[in-house]
Amino acid sequence: MTDAHLDQTWDLDSIFPGGSASAAFLQHLDGLAEDIASFAAMTSKSTGQITSALAQAILTMQDIAAKIREAGAFVSCLNAQNVKDAAAKRLGGRLNQLRAKFNQTLTQLDALLINLPDEQFNQLLESPQVKPLTFVIRERKRRAIDKMPADKEALAATLSVDGYTAWSDLYDTIIGRMHIPFHDGKETHLLSVGQASNRLKMANRPLRESLFQQWEDSFAEQSELFASILNHLAGFRLNLYEARGWNSVLKEPLDINRMSSATLDAMWGVISDNKAPFVDFLKAKAKLLGVERPTWSDVEAPIGATHKLYTYEEARDFIVHHFHKFSPNLAEFANMCFEKRWIEAEDRPGKRPGGFCTSFPVSAQTRIFVTFSGTPSNVATLAHELGHAYHQQVMRGMPQLLTNYAMNVAETASTFAEMIVSDASVREATNPTEQLSLLEDKVGRSIAMFMNIHARFLFETRFYEARKQGLLDAQDLNRLMQEAQAEAFGGALASYHPHFWASKLHFYITGTPFYNFPYTFGYLFSTGIYARAQEEGPAFADKYVKLLRDTGSMQVEDLAKKHLGVDLTRPDFWQSAVDLATADARKFIELANQGTHEGTQEHR
Repeated sequence: MTDAHLDQTWDLDSIFPGGSASAAFLQHLDGLAEDIASFAAMTSKSTGQITSALAQAILTMQDIAAKIREAGAFVSCLNAQNVKDAAAKRLGGRLNQLRAKFNQTLTQLDALLINLPDEQFNQLLESPQVKPLTFVIRERKRRAIDKMPADKEALAATLSVDGYTAWSDLYDTIIGRMHIPFHDGKETHLLSVGQASNRLKMANRPLRESLFQQWEDSFAEQSELFASILNHLAGFRLNLYEARGWNSVLKEPLDINRMSSATLDAMWGVISDNKAPFVDFLKAKAKLLGVERPTWSDVEAPIGATHKLYTYEEARDFIVHHFHKFSPNLAEFANMCFEKRWIEAEDRPGKRPGGFCTSFPVSAQTRIFVTFSGTPSNVATLAHELGHAYHQQVMRGMPQLLTNYAMNVAETASTFAEMIVSDASVREATNPTEQLSLLEDKVGRSIAMFMNIHARFLFETRFYEARKQGLLDAQDLNRLMQEAQAEAFGGALASYHPHFWASKLHFYITGTPFYNFPYTFGYLFSTGIYARAQEEGPAFADKYVKLLRDTGSMQVEDLAKKHLGVDLTRPDFWQSAVDLATADARKFIELANQGTHEGTQEHR
């Protein structure tokens, strides 16, 4: 490592120079439009065409999918780095139209696959170009059979541009215009939603509670707008499901994540049976914070006013050093991401909240988006997103259709990388107070997966059932949200976050319904893999890469059976993974009780 200053802004010009005014990007979109038109002509031919023509159509589809993903990643980066970039929003609108046209054309391809006689379909799968894609083509045909006739699916895709996705875009626009007032004791600042979200984790409890109230109030002011958006997103989705003959709102997310309801039920069942240690953790944390019961804003707060802060360079060094202990290749790749400016980390106004990693398959590059303020949690988030990037990296060179892994296994590599760094932080803590703080941050991620995300899942499941009967107003949504939170947190909190449904972007994402349980799946699946890595040592690194490379070409149950020898529909695997998390919670409680007996107090 060098001591040279690292630029905390990413380089997008190496992909499409000029930002939202990029001429090269406009050329890319023009080329996409031409490619989609050619693809539409190819798929409009009769089913009597020989299989070689259909094979060529599949390869063309794969090429267009890569180019659309390239464009989508670029627009996402533009919008994330500056939520007020009107030109970027216009580019996103044009891309949405192209994507809708492509999806409409895909329904023609699906019709060809459905109507192809079995003998010819098998010949297609045996052709040299298509044989490596057998899993995804079989999957595509099966999913197409489950949908409406091709002409109706094409119409739905067209209408979604100014209906479904437009509501999601409106949510982003409102969020971009919102400001949360924050009085720091001297003056009042108007924070963006992203900045306020970061400061909701500040150590000063009175200021944190005050900001959280401003956060709640700000989202309450916009709640009727957000309720309208959420209702119409759900209404579109439910009407589409009804037209397809789908009775369960979980059918699509389970299909997308290539997992069975038996696996989902087994996972949530084990989590529900193991809430007690985490309720006890929250009680122990409350004592350290000097309160009888924690509030919502206490859940993710640090347990002291003083905690270690990292420079960006120190964060890079720490991550790369500990990645190297597991895999030199992972460490080298992570360092390259910092050096080549594949990461946008600057803490500034105007950025969207949260973090993400996005892939540019045509350019064979990746970009990571975070807002870095130097906390250990920020370092863990960086490691998390670098794990995503490594997952994409090890799949370079594979057919594009085989790199489309689902969200649940996408969280595997990210959580694995995060665990490497979190465990190292706890191990290397120089005193009990620091160790307690870092352990709190680590257990906090289990709280997020087992409680916060469980609340999201409960809310969304119940909301969709209620939405079938009609529109829900903001008060209805507040009630559903607070009931779900109270259940998921085992009644541990003194107050909850009723407007969470309005403030959480994930409820408004159109591409992936139920953007919640895959996180928990990935967290626990990765925990089990991490335990295996600790048992087997450095030799596991190659096995890990092989597992990642298979994530886009099989059901998760088959993936787990092949690489781990476990059955995900049974509670055994999930229990063993939860046991590792509960061990951390019990260790924290032990240290917290020692600190309490020694008179540990929060610095306010």
